[in-house]
Amino acid sequence: MDLTPLSAVSPIDGRYASQTRTLAPYFSESALIKYRIRVEVEYFISLSWMLSELKNVPIANFEKLRTLYTEFTEADAQQIKDIEKTTNHDVKAVEYFIKSKMDGLGLSAFKEFVHFGLTSQDINNTAIPLSLKEFIQQEFLKKVDSFLKELDARVALWKNIPMLAHTHGQPA
Repeated sequence: MDLTPLSAVSPIDGRYASQTRTLAPYFSESALIKYRIRVEVEYFISLSWMLSELKNVPIANFEKLRTLYTEFTEADAQQIKDIEKTTNHDVKAVEYFIKSKMDGLGLSAFKEFVHFGLTSQDINNTAIPLSLKEFIQQEFLKKVDSFLKELDARVALWKNIPMLAHTHGQPA
């Protein structure tokens, strides 16, 4: 079934999809997966500075690892969803995805340190607030600023126009 306003689970991705499209990079399932990868990768990189077992991770590979989320694609998201069909666990699927990519980067010797000392909630409780923070910084505050500028313009335009006030539903 194709996603239409009538088949959508909620009006947010149905009838209001055109108005909420800017939310997808922060709050869609694909976005959540991308944020989880980011948290896992950055944690691994930080861990490599602290654990002697990871002291031989080539620093040049840190940027290659970061491409897992900076160049994240819908195909990557689908690959993770396919892994999840086997694991029946969303964060575990992300972990396996990262480990498979580490094989391709020549980091197989270090892949068992992905997700080391973490729980799924450690990942989720970092990824979700990060998505919210970035949405607020990159989208929401721009809209608030635009609204305030429009309000200021109207205040100046209407400053000499008297308006009837109401209290308890009655003209005052």
